Amino acid sequence: MGNIVKVGMADLNVCKSPDMITTLGLGSCIGIALYDSVTKIGGLAHVMLPDSTQMKDNRNHAKFADTGIEELLKKMIAAGASRTRLVAKIAGGARMFEISSGSSIGNIGERNAQAAKKKLKELGIPLKGEDTGLNYGRTVELYAETGEFRIKSVGKPNKSI
Repeated sequence: MGNIVKVGMADLNVCKSPDMITTLGLGSCIGIALYDSVTKIGGLAHVMLPDSTQMKDNRNHAKFADTGIEELLKKMIAAGASRTRLVAKIAGGARMFEISSGSSIGNIGERNAQAAKKKLKELGIPLKGEDTGLNYGRTVELYAETGEFRIKSVGKPNKSI
């Protein structure tokens, strides 16, 4: 395996085979992986919130599902990926805190997952796999050589989608 590219919270990046790209500690945040199987280019965004239009300070595009996915798509194409070959996989979007059901904060993970799916659909990028919801955090790894999207959670078996 090549280098490990790390993506922080409200951040995004791309890598090429043989590298792997990872982000740690997805709670209510969503990890969105894009992959081109021919050029073996992978990208990963760690988004925190569903919608940039709801915020006054929305300069950090990677923070939001709507602008983060667009920014990641631009970086993937700039790195040599073909838009028509891209597929997506997502993970995260957990309900990390039990908050009264009327609170929108308790359900931010679900809203993040829905926003990511909506944006991928708008962009015409097929969603090939997801591991979202429930009440635990996830660390994800995208292997650019194979397109494998590995999900690790404390106390749970590793999962690949």
